Amino acid sequence: MARWRAFLAVGAVVVGGGVLSIGFGRQLIGSGGGDKLSPEVVEKLGPASARFTKEPAGPPVGAMEAVRQAAEAKKYAFAFFWKEQGEETAAMRKVFDAAMQKAADRARPVVVRVDDPGEKQIVEKYDLLRAPMPLVLAIAPNGAVMGGFPKRCSEDELLGAFGTRSIEGCMKALQDGKLVFLCVQNASTSSNDEAMAGVRQFQADGRFADVTQVVTLDPADAAEATLLTDLKIDPKTPDAVTVFLAPPGAAVAKLRGATNKEMFVSALEKASSGCAPGQACAPGACGPKK
Repeated sequence: MARWRAFLAVGAVVVGGGVLSIGFGRQLIGSGGGDKLSPEVVEKLGPASARFTKEPAGPPVGAMEAVRQAAEAKKYAFAFFWKEQGEETAAMRKVFDAAMQKAADRARPVVVRVDDPGEKQIVEKYDLLRAPMPLVLAIAPNGAVMGGFPKRCSEDELLGAFGTRSIEGCMKALQDGKLVFLCVQNASTSSNDEAMAGVRQFQADGRFADVTQVVTLDPADAAEATLLTDLKIDPKTPDAVTVFLAPPGAAVAKLRGATNKEMFVSALEKASSGCAPGQACAPGACGPKK
């Protein structure tokens, strides 16, 4: 499975009685109602909403400090959460340890017993009190959760959780409940300034300023090839391309060349108006119809 497809396969992890969104999901590439927004975005485009993690109180301690140190070293933190000893925990720990040996140059393992009072900070941050155990979270240096694996997983699945700079940037912003402009351009693409014009206008609007994030992607960067393929963007595109994303990972617009604010506002309004004709929505997945 291609690296980006691995992110799509991750899906979601049920935690804390709700759903922890840890990937763009298939919505990013336009299947199954992918042009729709989450109810949180429909209802609130004020301060960033729909965050699945909670800001920990006080300075980091225990596992939280280990995650911070991994980020400081520009490495991923793979956190193995467990509660009870048993065959399932032992089997998953064996896979986890083997994967961490292979990824020692770019990841640091963190092992957390969820009922340890000393690890309350990280358990509360990721809302794991009622999560299925054992569970592994792959956390990028920027804090984005790049993969969540409950109960069982393979080495390949864990090693497939590493992402590129652009994917990490998009994931973090979306998980923080923000709208994302993925700006695909470089020195060889035309209309770069014209493509950014609408993005800057949108950001300057007080309604969206605090909930908008810009991520740039160089189409010539070979590391981003899988993402470009899934977005159906030619790495040799002659023009700048702007992809407009909204939580939990809906691609609400993909524009080539010049843009303006009205284009993005219109796309956002359309995406929040309900399901597209002929598309079935999962329960709670569509915004209220206007």
